[in-house]
Amino acid sequence: MSSGERPGAGRPARDTPQRVLVTGPRTRAVRRPRYPVTREIDEQTGLGEAYMRSLVRTQLRLAVRLCAVLAVVVAGLPLLFAMVPAVREQEVFGVPLPWVVLGGLIYPWFVGCGWWYVRQAERNEADFAELVDRSPSAGDRADDP
Repeated sequence: MSSGERPGAGRPARDTPQRVLVTGPRTRAVRRPRYPVTREIDEQTGLGEAYMRSLVRTQLRLAVRLCAVLAVVVAGLPLLFAMVPAVREQEVFGVPLPWVVLGGLIYPWFVGCGWWYVRQAERNEADFAELVDRSPSAGDRADDP
């Protein structure tokens, strides 16, 4: 045995099967057709209008809920301070409580509500896009036998 040879390199192995390379034509998986919902929306058909009405209704419902919460808080705090003199007379670090709440704490709360609204609106749009772009299930396809 020379220094460059591996032990057993010249002998065929008795227990290991020989490798076989199999070649054949490449095949691709059959692609399922997608629902033409984007076409329905672009061409403004009845189905497309129903999808768009659904998205607009969802976004409107979100906006109305947030506006209702903001209206209750913005109208409710001054009413609370007007109706309950004990709360109105409280001080925080020498500043009256109504000034602290209405002048300082309400703005970060508005920013938080705005951030939440944008996040929910984007989630609604993502759900809509997923609905529009989804592949049909086997039960939904009309061309299956």
